[in-house]
Amino acid sequence: MSVTRGGGDGVVSSCSVGNAQEIIRHHLDSIANDPDCSNGLPPIMLWGPPGIGKSTIIREITEEMGIGFIDVRLAQREPVDIRGLPVPREDRSGVDWMVSSEWPRTGQEGTPERGVILFDELTAADASLQVAAYEFILDRRLGTLYEVPKGWYIVAAGNRTKDSAVARTMSSALANRFCHLELEANEKAWVNWAISRELEPSVIAFIRYRPDLLLNMSGNRERGWPSPRSWERVSTEIGLARGTSLSPKSLDLVIEGLVGAGAALEFNAFRSWTGSMPDVEKMLLGEASPEFPKRSDLQYATVSAIAHYFSTSEDRSILMNGLFGLLMAMPVEWSQMAWTDIELFLSNRYRSTDPIEELHTHSKYQEFADKLLGLK
Repeated sequence: MSVTRGGGDGVVSSCSVGNAQEIIRHHLDSIANDPDCSNGLPPIMLWGPPGIGKSTIIREITEEMGIGFIDVRLAQREPVDIRGLPVPREDRSGVDWMVSSEWPRTGQEGTPERGVILFDELTAADASLQVAAYEFILDRRLGTLYEVPKGWYIVAAGNRTKDSAVARTMSSALANRFCHLELEANEKAWVNWAISRELEPSVIAFIRYRPDLLLNMSGNRERGWPSPRSWERVSTEIGLARGTSLSPKSLDLVIEGLVGAGAALEFNAFRSWTGSMPDVEKMLLGEASPEFPKRSDLQYATVSAIAHYFSTSEDRSILMNGLFGLLMAMPVEWSQMAWTDIELFLSNRYRSTDPIEELHTHSKYQEFADKLLGLK
């Protein structure tokens, strides 16, 4: 963990996405082993700038674990959405409360036994809405009307006032009940995540080349600006544009609309420069001699292209000789980066060690391993 300046109360340790996922998984595993402990576990409060992926963290964990997920965007809700709607009794003797059907209920058909309720944009909610959420989050109940099932865990997320986002002060009573994690944008962690999700190689290579542009809020925040979320969307747009009639100029405008003019100018220039890098496909097929560019931008692009092309190939066996020939021709730090990317790519794509074992048993692997160890 690195250290960052907190909001006026000294120094706060910042938390990587990987650290946050580990802590949340630990709490969810604890609940799975002993559902009764859910009442004693503090809810998690994820702090971080817009676009860093706070809600994505929770969604991916619940998908991975196969448990329920309810995403409550508080800035788009009313107090009655949380605590229920008062309905007058027919005899006018009082009111009954109708609690929202979206909350999980023990034993109800279709309700998972375990899950996460995420109260997103907690700091953007107005005072009346925060008050309505307090009882739910703090006591895991709404009076005598509703109680959160023991297998469900509560997480909240919000922006910090220093991010120039809509953010209201959290009461000390509420703050003291949370376990607070302040997320940081980490280039290495994001690259690993992007490789595992098979994002466009050009996007991965560019963030490695310009890590300062993974998250940069110094420009016009009323338009697009660089963030982990916006770079993921850039990758999606590039993939959707491939093989269509969308003109390069129009795609450039889409990218600018996502990450802003400055970052888009650099990224689009980077993409055009990579057109002059060696033909990775031909080198892997053995149809061209192995070569590695001298320019750093092209080096990052070539490494990402090697990992992506090899790992997504339907027949990797015909590329093995070309891969090891190329790795042996590259400087050791770059061949190590490419190898790490390939292992990460294959392990996430196939959820098996078999493809990696195929690499380790290839006749040229030992020669390559000796190179990494400085024996070649």
